Amino acid sequence: MKQDPYLKEIKNRLAAKEEQYLGPFAAKSREAIRRRQEHLEGHRPAFAVDTDRILHSRAYTRYIDKTQVFYMVRNDHITHRVLHVQLVSKIARTIGRVLSLNEDLIESIALGHDIGHPPFGHDGEKILDALCREHGLPSFQHNLQSVRFLEHIERKGKGVNLTLQTLDGILSHDGEVHDRSLRPERNVSFPEFDDKMRRKAQNPAAALVPMTLEGCVVRFADTISYIGRDIEDAIELGLIRRSDIPADCRASLGETNGTIVHNLVTDLLKNSEQDAIAFSPEISEALRSLKKFNYERIYLNPVIKKDVEKIKICYCRLFLAYLDEMHLPQQKSTFFSEFINKMDPDYVGETPPAAIVCDFLAGMTDDYFLKQADLLGCAVPQKQ
Repeated sequence: MKQDPYLKEIKNRLAAKEEQYLGPFAAKSREAIRRRQEHLEGHRPAFAVDTDRILHSRAYTRYIDKTQVFYMVRNDHITHRVLHVQLVSKIARTIGRVLSLNEDLIESIALGHDIGHPPFGHDGEKILDALCREHGLPSFQHNLQSVRFLEHIERKGKGVNLTLQTLDGILSHDGEVHDRSLRPERNVSFPEFDDKMRRKAQNPAAALVPMTLEGCVVRFADTISYIGRDIEDAIELGLIRRSDIPADCRASLGETNGTIVHNLVTDLLKNSEQDAIAFSPEISEALRSLKKFNYERIYLNPVIKKDVEKIKICYCRLFLAYLDEMHLPQQKSTFFSEFINKMDPDYVGETPPAAIVCDFLAGMTDDYFLKQADLLGCAVPQKQ
């Protein structure tokens, strides 16, 4: 099919604009690599296409009811995963604009980075990881599952064929790891990317570094977006008071989310070099201290863990029930009607039963998970 010359001209102009305005170490659209080569019509650059494919994915739609930190809470002002990824995107694009980086790539990585999170956030991730290991599967990690959803589950198992640069940024986004500076490890190929996936699955502690500066920015923006926002949510729920924030952190970073974001972004912009994204030593240590405070007073707070055991029992019951259903002659359950029967036969034929169950569970929203657990007769927790 011959490409529309008008659309081709628009794409060429956008490519020329990139060459003019993007910095020497920014990712250019002409460098984009897809696992399956495509000849795309239209005016959109490659990374903008990635963003649209993520936005229109079924997994992205399910962000709307995915836990960020606090679950089973009746409060409409508490952060959910959908807001978190939007905040990451906004903060990262602000940084990228100042540093002359590719905002399209930043946006695609940011919006896709948490798509693999299972119900109930990191607690759900730990529970599902234990179940996967118990059933002979590799470690379950949400960044690996994000790539898996986008490459192997969307479009009935065919995937959405994102660029290597976007997939690598999603894989390497880990905002839980504390870094003062990040310098990209460039020139990654798809075979090398697949090897990174395998290494991370075998060793969850394996350190991964993004292949682009844009990926490095998103990784820092992930931390910047949640650190102060989680404090605001915890204050809203009465778990902590603003005066509980350590004095040294308040002095260096501030005590409100807006001030914390502003100070972290400003410091990052001042200290980043041409081919490295970095905090100053002082701000990096203040951020490390604030993370420690958040873990001790918020993330590990027994008040927000009171439903973990019930949720764990629900996970185990659902996992085993779905695994049993795969071997039954009458395959009329929700598991089949809502997932397996909608997938390409190749996915079903090539994926171990336990992995199929894991994919189904990981894709659930919190509310859908509870409904399915209730149907099994589980004692499901109630929102307070």
